[in-house]
Amino acid sequence: MSADAQTKQEGAGQDRAGAHGSGDRTAQNKPAPERTGRLSADDWAQAALDLIAEQGVSAVAVEPLARRLGVTKGSFYWHFPSRDALLVAALERWEKVEQETVFGQLEPISDPRERLRALFTLVAHEFKSHVIYSELLKALDHPAVQPVIGRVSERRLEYLTASFRQAGLSRTDAQHRARLLYAAYVGFLQLNLQLHQARMQHDEFEAYVEHMMATLIPSA
Repeated sequence: MSADAQTKQEGAGQDRAGAHGSGDRTAQNKPAPERTGRLSADDWAQAALDLIAEQGVSAVAVEPLARRLGVTKGSFYWHFPSRDALLVAALERWEKVEQETVFGQLEPISDPRERLRALFTLVAHEFKSHVIYSELLKALDHPAVQPVIGRVSERRLEYLTASFRQAGLSRTDAQHRARLLYAAYVGFLQLNLQLHQARMQHDEFEAYVEHMMATLIPSA
């Protein structure tokens, strides 16, 4: 599951698939204009995910999020009893959205090899979810994080194993191929998001993705 973990959106109109690198991760902490409408719990959860992507799990706190959203802390306590409850809701939202947007898009593809190619292509050019995942890996000792990472990783491995089985591999070979692919994905995140490797040019990255597909997807 090779990932374009290097693409960072630096402007509203920038092509995200064309820039590959860890990029600057400066937080946007300026207070938002004061809101008049009531925020939902999902609004708070999404804001927490945005903050995790920018600064990590430890940065999630009520006051900076309230400033960012342009509301008072009272809005937060209307929905959540504590900061940890918000963190759990944010991680559950990330997990659910990934399940719906990634795996949901692949369901109509009946051919397993084409489905794997579509998975490679889709995941390679998703960025924010990869940043969040990388930050969660850094916070595995947090009691709210470990169960989510465990569920997500298990589901991804099961999906890959099933896809490789459908593509003609034996159960053992499919399991090995799934682990190899997932290890390559996680390793790519570690190299490019945590070790801040130099950026890859767009053509170089696309060639890398094609190489991963040619290497790991079984031929017909």
